[in-house]
Amino acid sequence: VSGKSQVLFALVFTTRYLDLFTVFISPYNTVMKVVFLALSYATVYLTYMRFRNTYDSENDTFRVEFLLVPVIGLSFLENYAFTPMEILWTFSIFLEAVAIMPQLFMITKTGEAESITTHYLFFLGLYRALYIANWVWRYHTEGFFDQIAVVSGVVQTIFYCDFFYLYVTRG
Repeated sequence: VSGKSQVLFALVFTTRYLDLFTVFISPYNTVMKVVFLALSYATVYLTYMRFRNTYDSENDTFRVEFLLVPVIGLSFLENYAFTPMEILWTFSIFLEAVAIMPQLFMITKTGEAESITTHYLFFLGLYRALYIANWVWRYHTEGFFDQIAVVSGVVQTIFYCDFFYLYVTRG
């Protein structure tokens, strides 16, 4: 598993859920966000500390600054309101679209992945693909369309397409 991808996902959810400190929606929403953040950081801890002996740092070499710099710039240029919270939310959406790149790079570099890693990636990609169905449904039933989320989600799903093909054909 790419530790760099896990750190990027933790950063995604940290910047997305900063509204925990400013907006209360419901107990369920608050608890789920806190649990999600805790599990994201627990995954990072387990990757780099608890199971560091099994972490393949020699092949986890993707340079994340090639993702972070453009995502930061784009989130300042393309957002719904030029406020810190909105820019951070936009940053989280854009970063989520590319956070899997270190993992996909690692698989490409090594030419292999453990079975559990391929299943993890398949279901992570499926989760994103199901978001597309959700957007279609919401547009059809509510007339709601979030351009930033949809474009980013489509980009992310495209990154998974090559992996999906390999997953299905090499089964």
